Amino acid sequence: MDAIDVTVHGRGGHGSAPHQAMDPIPAACEMVTALHAMVTRKFNVFDPVVVTVGSFHAGTVRNVIPDDATFYVTARSFSHESRQRLRDETVRLVTNIAQAHGLTADVDFAGGYPVTVNDPAEAAFATATAAGLFGADRAVTPPEPLAGSEDFSYVLNEVPGAFVLLGACPPGTDPQTAPSNHSATAAFTDDVLPDGATLYAELALRRLAAAALAPE
Repeated sequence: MDAIDVTVHGRGGHGSAPHQAMDPIPAACEMVTALHAMVTRKFNVFDPVVVTVGSFHAGTVRNVIPDDATFYVTARSFSHESRQRLRDETVRLVTNIAQAHGLTADVDFAGGYPVTVNDPAEAAFATATAAGLFGADRAVTPPEPLAGSEDFSYVLNEVPGAFVLLGACPPGTDPQTAPSNHSATAAFTDDVLPDGATLYAELALRRLAAAALAPE
């Protein structure tokens, strides 16, 4: 995950005479639309990127053209190559659209978390351990990569490992349709905490046992 902050600089004026101002809002709106189109035309569908504009701010009243317009973006990628390319393409697109309108734009691309990549052997080890403890129906591998960001990616950049999710939906709740953890209506149960502790302990015990059997 990376964060992109864009501020489009124009020249304010009155809504009755827009030709005497340099309105940053239409240019910023065009950038938002172009960013969403860019990911479908500049990136391989099998190495996708996700761009979401979650905040847009401009002006204070309806009849005054503001000097600036600002929007905030979250960008997600599944490879190091796409991550860098997304940075380059975003800066190019925003800068060129601003110039086409006779405006300027500042683009702040703040690096967030690297791509979280599980080691295949470690993921298989964790899955087998969970299945052995709780049953195969509870050791589920998602059919598709998840676009959520995770600082555990820094650990996986240093040592082989796997990121394991512990489901905490209340009984009777379908995880596929339950409100997500960013929803105001999200609900969780603490009943899974003993299972989490058990899994951590079993992973450690099995790893220590395997190390003890390994030839010196």
